[in-house]
Amino acid sequence: MNNSMLDRLRKLIKRLNFGKTIRKNELVAIKVHFGEEGLTTFLNPVYVRPFSDEMRRCGAHPFLTDANTIYRGSRSDGVRHINTALKNGFGLTVTGAPVIIADGISSEDYVEVEVNCEYFKKVMIAGEAHRAGAMIVLSHFKGHEMFGFGGAVKNIGMGLAVKRGKLQLHSTTKPIIKKNACTRCGLCMQWCPAGAIYMDEESSVIDQEKCLGCGKCIMACPSSAVRLNWDMDYSECQKKTAEFALGVLNPKRGRIWFFNFLMNITPECDCYGFSDSPIAPDIGILASEDPVAADQASYDLVCKSASLPDSKASGAASGQDKFRAAYPQTDPDIMFGYAEKIGLGSRSYNIIEIK
Repeated sequence: MNNSMLDRLRKLIKRLNFGKTIRKNELVAIKVHFGEEGLTTFLNPVYVRPFSDEMRRCGAHPFLTDANTIYRGSRSDGVRHINTALKNGFGLTVTGAPVIIADGISSEDYVEVEVNCEYFKKVMIAGEAHRAGAMIVLSHFKGHEMFGFGGAVKNIGMGLAVKRGKLQLHSTTKPIIKKNACTRCGLCMQWCPAGAIYMDEESSVIDQEKCLGCGKCIMACPSSAVRLNWDMDYSECQKKTAEFALGVLNPKRGRIWFFNFLMNITPECDCYGFSDSPIAPDIGILASEDPVAADQASYDLVCKSASLPDSKASGAASGQDKFRAAYPQTDPDIMFGYAEKIGLGSRSYNIIEIK
């Protein structure tokens, strides 16, 4: 008799024996991407329940979490972020755990963590995620235009950076204002904690010398006139994201686990408000304490799988690299290599199949 995917997931969780590590009454963060409003291919919330049930069985208190986005969308502040999570099915009844946004309503709750790497000496990690005693990272493995793919490393590196950190990851400069979109409402001036925004005859203007890069003006603007200056080289963004991931991982080594869900393997990130055709068939779920190994194994399995028609990677034959077919301008090996170099994890792995 065939077991369901949920039955196999519970068997995988049992195999990891969390009871040896999880402490009674500790808070356990379950890092999930709740999906942008309008998306339908994010991680199915029914897969969250076995983890929260297991944490409670161990005597711990699980909560679902993520950090707010830098772009203006349905998850750009704590209130809308929770509402989006609930709309997409991540309610207490389904998942068995409450939703708590790790960096607060306005992305002001963060902890600076030392990493001493090439780009950053310290990184700004969302506070509630950092303070949790342990963490389970549930990643929907898929494509991504800047990384080639999105998995465990991006889920914690980009996902748990606060707005100021996300701005550092996406851009080498501070926000700018598109004059023809500005309505001169003045909300950005009210939100700016540094007094770096003033009004001229045409629009609001950001004084780049005074700007802190906190991103509050982006969240405040009702007309989306405040924009990121997308001048970051993709390879630099990948490396910086790996450094932020190190800031999440280092304080929790031995107490953080990564699960990659290779299902609905779409070409775009779950930050998009729509779902495109999958680039590969469903494969299964991978678990590891090493995020680099988890991502490398996931990447290899997708590339070895059959190609699907009518997708962004349909040009790749079965067994070929589907991510490079979808995004030929992006080299995923850059982040894999740099992540291994800074000690985030290893690209080497062995797959143990559980049936």
